[in-house]
Amino acid sequence: MMDNEFPVSFRKETDSLGVVSVPEHAYYGPQTQRAVENFRISGMGLPISFIHTMALIKRCCAAVNAELGLLDISLARAIQDAAQEVMDARLDAEFVVDVFQTGSGTSTNMNVNEVIASRANEMLTGVRGGKSPVHPNDHVNLGQSSNDVFPSAMNISVWTEISGRLLPELEHLKETLSQKVLEFKDIPKMGRTHLQDAVPLTLGQEFSGYARQLELGIRRISSVRESLSELALGGTAVGTGLNTHPEFAGRVIRCISDTTGLTFIEARNHFEAQSARDAGVETSAALKTIAVSLTQIANNIRWLASGPRCGIGEIGLPELQPGSSIMPGKINPVIPEVVIQAAAQVIGNDTIVTLCGQGGCFQLNTMMPLMVHALLQSISLLSAAVAAFADKCIAGIYPYPEACMTHIRNSLYLATLLTPFIGYDRAAAIAGKAFRSGKTIQEVAMSETDLPEIPWEHIERV
Repeated sequence: MMDNEFPVSFRKETDSLGVVSVPEHAYYGPQTQRAVENFRISGMGLPISFIHTMALIKRCCAAVNAELGLLDISLARAIQDAAQEVMDARLDAEFVVDVFQTGSGTSTNMNVNEVIASRANEMLTGVRGGKSPVHPNDHVNLGQSSNDVFPSAMNISVWTEISGRLLPELEHLKETLSQKVLEFKDIPKMGRTHLQDAVPLTLGQEFSGYARQLELGIRRISSVRESLSELALGGTAVGTGLNTHPEFAGRVIRCISDTTGLTFIEARNHFEAQSARDAGVETSAALKTIAVSLTQIANNIRWLASGPRCGIGEIGLPELQPGSSIMPGKINPVIPEVVIQAAAQVIGNDTIVTLCGQGGCFQLNTMMPLMVHALLQSISLLSAAVAAFADKCIAGIYPYPEACMTHIRNSLYLATLLTPFIGYDRAAAIAGKAFRSGKTIQEVAMSETDLPEIPWEHIERV
């Protein structure tokens, strides 16, 4: 034993397989302890927001079971109070099961059941743990199965995080970009296609494209609400509703909707709701699309700010931190780089979610823990990255109008404006001469003696 380690005392508890030694201080019980010993895989637990959602379901289930006369009122109240403590993040350290576990999430469901039962028993008797008077299966899990609770918690937690966190941040970024559209509306600059000079537009027009990408991303992720709103609760083991009161699911889901302020409904088909995770795949696709949009925007921003003297240098970014351990004065586009990296993780997570979506065999998907971990991680990453992008980068962007005009004056784009007067081939020849000689289009064109009269004042206004 290391000097900094302390001896751990254990209590004996039993499950259907026999006696298990559980740490004396733990609220969790024997099935959780078995999972801890069996799944020493990654050291990563499920996101705590998902655990809190599981507790919400347990709280509502206890209330409804009491209403239906299926559960003693005093036991139901203790379960509700214990579940509320989980929801209030007072017992976060008790949720110790690895993400890589049984694919139904049964171990996490039992982790939640055991912690709530143990805490309820402590409230009622002063003794932590055990199965009396509150039993983790018979009481906390009454009317439920891991197979309908876990996918329901997935949908609830994912939509709660999207609606409460991601969508507000996306709206904020869209509005921040829209403000830049107005600020930059009168600043002409060069357009670029294929990384080559094209024709002018305004900096405001360029940023309007980014704002529209955010608007469309918001529309896409908002559209998954309908799919995520259907909950598998009431289906129990395989979707038939075995051992569940016919009014149970509807009442529990109303309780969940009232508590969250979001609308959820009972699944139209419980067999689809438990065997397929298509709603998760759909959600991940929308998250991936947002990640791709953010990558393009962030890359464009850092290209436009490249330099400051030897790059494009048409915009400046807020100076947040020194950029080099060896080059004094160097400032890097750190926030766009953060956004790009977060987006890369989200795009990778979409592959994980897609593979997990194919993990359904017959009446159950058996890759749900990994799927919900990837989904909630993507939502969290995008929410944080978008917030940083809006507040630490976009809001502080400022233009370099002179650099923008210098690029226009030095460009070959005027050749495009000559084509209505002298044709494509003659304009291309003039552009080639201008490029080789280092002269402007106008200088080369005016040296040509056989050209028709060209209205240069009109062209310069264009």
